[in-house]
Amino acid sequence: QVHLVESGGGLVQTGGSLRLSCAASGRSFNSLGWFRQAPGKEREFVAAMNMNTGTARYADSARGRFTISGDNAKNTVYLQMNSLSPGDTAVYYCASRRTVTSPYDSDYDYWGQGTQVTVSS
Repeated sequence: QVHLVESGGGLVQTGGSLRLSCAASGRSFNSLGWFRQAPGKEREFVAAMNMNTGTARYADSARGRFTISGDNAKNTVYLQMNSLSPGDTAVYYCASRRTVTSPYDSDYDYWGQGTQVTVSS
């Protein structure tokens, strides 16, 4: 069992930054990932990190603007989001997986409740 708690969401203006955190309990995972879901849209992959190797994977929409990082001592993964635009508005979810990173939400085992990110124009 893995329990995931996201934090750090909020309201920010276009061009601003936010840092999301995901604290994981338990250790039945190797990878932690971030997904997001905007109203009326399907959930989409943002970024993921293999916590053992430090290897990161990004969606094209995130690459160059978002940075994922991890702290194994705290079982926490972070998502630093810069140059935010209204298109980034969504609920951001953290998810865990027992093996390597994947861009497919069906590959992840446990999910957090999500944190709302709203970017105003």
